Amino acid sequence: MSAPTIRLSVTGMMCAGCVGAVEKALQAVAGVTQASVNLAERTAMVTGNVDPAAVVKAVKDAGFTAAVMQGRAAEAEKEAHEQQQYQHLWKRVWVAGVPGAFLMLAGMMPGFLPGIEGAGRWFWLIAGLVTLVVMVYSGGHFYKGAWQQLKHRSSNMDTLIALGTGTAWFYSMLVVLFPTVVPSLARHAYFEAALVIIALVSVGNALEMRARGRTSAAIKSLMKLQPPIAHVIRNGEDLDLPLEEVGLEETLRVRAGETIPLDGKLLEGQSYVDESMLTGESVPVAKVAGDSVTGGTMNGSGSFLMQVSHIGADTVLAQIIDMIRQAQSSKPAIARLVDKVASVFVPVVVSIAILTFMLWYWLGPEPSLSYALVTSMTVLVIACPCALGLATPISIIAGVGRAAQSGILIRNGDALQQAAKLDTIVLDKTGTITQGKPSLNTTYVADGQDAERLLQMAASLERGSEHPLGETIRAAAKGKGLQDLPVKDFNAIAGHGVQATVDGQTYFIGNTRLMQQQHLALEPWQARLHALDAQGQTPVFLADSQQILMLLGIADAIKDDAKASIQRLQAQGLNVIMLTGDRREVAEHIAQQVGILTLHADVLPADKSQVIADLQQQGHRVAMVGDGVNDAPALARADIGIAIGAGTDVAIAAADITLMGSSLRGIADAIAISKATNRTIWQNLLGAFVYNSLGIPIAAGVLYPFMGLLLNPMIAGAAMALSSVTVVTNANRLAKAKLRTAAPSPGDAV
Repeated sequence: MSAPTIRLSVTGMMCAGCVGAVEKALQAVAGVTQASVNLAERTAMVTGNVDPAAVVKAVKDAGFTAAVMQGRAAEAEKEAHEQQQYQHLWKRVWVAGVPGAFLMLAGMMPGFLPGIEGAGRWFWLIAGLVTLVVMVYSGGHFYKGAWQQLKHRSSNMDTLIALGTGTAWFYSMLVVLFPTVVPSLARHAYFEAALVIIALVSVGNALEMRARGRTSAAIKSLMKLQPPIAHVIRNGEDLDLPLEEVGLEETLRVRAGETIPLDGKLLEGQSYVDESMLTGESVPVAKVAGDSVTGGTMNGSGSFLMQVSHIGADTVLAQIIDMIRQAQSSKPAIARLVDKVASVFVPVVVSIAILTFMLWYWLGPEPSLSYALVTSMTVLVIACPCALGLATPISIIAGVGRAAQSGILIRNGDALQQAAKLDTIVLDKTGTITQGKPSLNTTYVADGQDAERLLQMAASLERGSEHPLGETIRAAAKGKGLQDLPVKDFNAIAGHGVQATVDGQTYFIGNTRLMQQQHLALEPWQARLHALDAQGQTPVFLADSQQILMLLGIADAIKDDAKASIQRLQAQGLNVIMLTGDRREVAEHIAQQVGILTLHADVLPADKSQVIADLQQQGHRVAMVGDGVNDAPALARADIGIAIGAGTDVAIAAADITLMGSSLRGIADAIAISKATNRTIWQNLLGAFVYNSLGIPIAAGVLYPFMGLLLNPMIAGAAMALSSVTVVTNANRLAKAKLRTAAPSPGDAV
C-alpha cells in the first residue's frame, strides 16, 4: 500500500530560495519519504506516514505559514485567501507608490523640496517617519520574512528587498539627523527609492498572482464540474443532499441536462452522456441500464436512476484532479538543478553587494559613500531570483493543465519534459490500435440470397446465446434497425453454435465444426475462409438443413483515427512499432492497414518488456502505449509509459501518461505539449539568467567608467518585477496554444 500524501497550502514563499528552505524543512520531518514544493501555486505535496501537524510545524519553524488542504472547502478557502491577498497587495502598492512618486517627482524639480540642513530638516524628518510607517505597512512582510530567514541562517528574496530598502532608509535618516557625518555632496535622502521599490515589487507580486490564477484554471474548471448537491432517493423520498452526505450504493436521480454528481451504474432509464471532460470526444455516449457513468460528466435529454459506486477521493474526477496536482507539483531534472543554483544565489548576491559597496567607497569618485550606497542597494534589488524560481514550475503547471484540457493526464514533471525526446513509439495492438472488442467486418452470402434478411435471421438465432460473437452479430443487426424474428426450439450446441427453428424451418449458426457435423459442403467457401483467416477474422456460418447461406467474418476492428494518428507520429520523425501477442498473419494485416512497417508478433506478455529493453540498449528513447494488464511491465520499463484510459487500472497505474479517451491522437498531442513546455522552460530560464547576468554587473556600475551610466534603484525594482511577470506571461501562452490536427512537419510542436 502506498504511503499517504498530504497537500499543504504554504504562504510567505517568494522565490526559489524559499522553495529550498521549505523542502529542506519538510524532508527533515521523520516519516517523510518525499516532499515537493510548488512556488507557482504556493503549495507543497508531502508523501509518507507522518502526522500532518508535524509537517505544518516544520514549515512554520522554517519561517513560513502552512495549512493542510482537504476537500472542496479547503480549496475555496485557499482561493478566497489568495483573492484577499491580491487585493491587499494593490493597497500596499498605492500606499507606498503615491508618496514615493511624489518625493521622486518633486525631487526632479529644483527648489521644490527644502534642503536637508536648516529649516528643511524638519520636513525630511517627518518624511522619514512617514516613510517608515509606509514601509512597515506595505513592506512589512519583506522584513518579517528576512528576519525569519536570518534566525534560520538562511536567505531569500525577502533578504534582498529588506537589505536594499532598509539600507536606503537608514542612510537617509543618518543624513537627516547627522548631516555633517557625510560629505556635503553625499547629503541626499533616498526615502523615495525605498517606497518606490516596495511599490514596484508589490506590483510584480500582484501581477504574478493574477497570472498564476489563470495558469491553474485546468484544476479549477475540473473542480467546478462536480455539482454541490445530489438528488438522493431514501425510503422512497427524494432528498437534495450535499455530496459529502451521499454514501456508497445509494440511489441517485439524474434529470435531463444535469451534471452527474458521482461515479456509479445506471439502474433504470437511458440517456446520452457528454463525456468530453474525460475523453476529449464531443460526441455523447449512449447509456442504458448496467452501464457505468462518471461524476462530472453531463447528462443529455434523458433521465435515469443510478447507484453510487465511488465517492470522495475515489471518484474518477477526484483522481484526475489529484494526478494533475501531483504532476504540477513534481519537479523535472532541470527544476532540481535550478533549485540547487538558487540555494546559493542569494548569499552570492549579498557578497557581490558588499564587494560593490567596498569598491565604490574605496575607489569611487566623490561622494564615494553615496555612490557605494546606491550601487550596492541596486544590486540587491535587481538580483531578486523570482524569475529564476518561477521559470520551471509555472511552465510545468501550464503544460500539465493544457494537457488535461485535451484529455491527457501527465503523472509527473519528468514525463512532461522527457516526452519531447522520444524517437520510438511502440504500440500494443488489441485495444490500442484496434477497438479491443469484436465487430462484424465481412459478410459473404450464397447466390440469390438476401444479405439483410440473412443477418436478421442470424441475429434472431443468437438471441438466446451467451457467446460474445453472438452479441456482435446482434449488435450489427440492431445497428441496421432489424427486428428479431420469432424463434422456436432453440438449442445451444456447446463448442459449435446454435440450432433453432424459424417459420417451421431449421437453421444453424456456428463454426466450421458445426457445418461439418451437419454434413454441409464447405468447399465452395474455402477461398473466402482463407481470406478471413489471413485477415485474422473469425468465421461464423449461417445455414439451413440443405446448404450454407452466409459466412460472417468477425474481428477486432481498427480504430477510426488509428491510421491518421500513426501517420502524424511518423511525420514528426518518430519510428512507430507494433508489439502484439497475436499471430503474425493477423499482426501483418493490421500493420499494413495502418501503415506500420516494423512489428513484433507472437510475443508473450512476459517478453514485451524485453523488447522495450532491447530498443533502449540500441540507444532509442522509447514510449510504450498499451491498455491491458499484460502491457503493464512494458509500460513501466519504457522511458515513457502511455496508457489508454479505456484500458485497465493496472495499465494506467504503471503509466506516466494516460489518454483518457481511446483515441491515439493524444500521443502526438502529448509530445507536442511536451515540446512546447520544454521550449517555454528554456525561454524562461534563459531570460532569467540573462536578466541576472546582465543586470547585476550594470547595477554594480560596470558601465560607469566607460559611459558614466549608473542604474537607478527604482528602475532596478521595476525591471525585477517585470522579469517575473514576463516569465509567468510566457508560460501562460501554453494554456491558449492550439494543437495541430493535421500532421505537422518534423520538429513542430504547437
